[in-house]
Amino acid sequence: MDEQPEPAQTAGGGLDRRAELSEFLRTRRARLKPEDVGLPDFGRRRVPGLRREELAQLAGVSVAYYTRLEQGNGRNVSAEVLDAIARALRLSDAEHAHLMHLAKPKQHKKKPVARSQQVRPALRHLLDSIEGVPAYIVGRRSDVLAWNRMASALFGDWAEVPAQERNWARMVFLRPEYRELFVEWEQKASDIVGYLRMDAGCHPDDPRLSALVGELSVKSEEFRRLWAAHDVKEKSYGVKRLRHPLVGDLTLSFETFRMIDDGDQSLITFHAEPGTPSAEALRLLASWGADAIRSGSRASSAPSE
Repeated sequence: MDEQPEPAQTAGGGLDRRAELSEFLRTRRARLKPEDVGLPDFGRRRVPGLRREELAQLAGVSVAYYTRLEQGNGRNVSAEVLDAIARALRLSDAEHAHLMHLAKPKQHKKKPVARSQQVRPALRHLLDSIEGVPAYIVGRRSDVLAWNRMASALFGDWAEVPAQERNWARMVFLRPEYRELFVEWEQKASDIVGYLRMDAGCHPDDPRLSALVGELSVKSEEFRRLWAAHDVKEKSYGVKRLRHPLVGDLTLSFETFRMIDDGDQSLITFHAEPGTPSAEALRLLASWGADAIRSGSRASSAPSE
């Protein structure tokens, strides 16, 4: 079994922001080669990636300054310097935002961390009114907060899943049926870990997130490997291929709509291109109603041979 570093935690139970900043910068630097950034390569290197002095040169800062930052000391670093380092590291927009969260965290009012997120009644009514389109609301830590009938028909009956386990990371890594459901399971798993990394950057003091990461690190070698990579990703849009136990293969587009009054909640919808076999499969699931939910849940939960 490959040894992966345990998630660094603070005394309060959250993730250690300084350790997160240090590892994030180190892993981003390690993935770059000199030729990627127009620097000469003078042969074999002791460790992969750019050297600290090369990265500092590209960013226009002193080696000592960058070294302190990579050691987790982001105190008094300016946004302009972080922007320069982000450009030198060729960070994506999501990675750039993550770097800013880690190095210059916003001061939030203390909220009761044990309180569960609440979905506004109007949003629940909206979900119930959406017919033929699987839709659900996801919150912090990738918790599934609310869903409509079509989401249950597509993903299984979440009402039968204990509330504390109604979480995409737990379902994807710990429930075998989701390995069967997602054709590109590895990509789905990588996406989920990327979302959790973004969440950790925004809320490093969240003990429930730290506990989730710790639990998954113990129970899933694949999660440990992906978490150690420090890749981050924002929820957006794309295409997922599913293999449903009742209607077979589906190719569905998904869209993410972030709630304007609570940026930690997003509405996710799935739809098929009109006139395709996937659209017909969704129509069948909708017409079967509760029978599809019950049958699909039993089929997806059955042990694979």
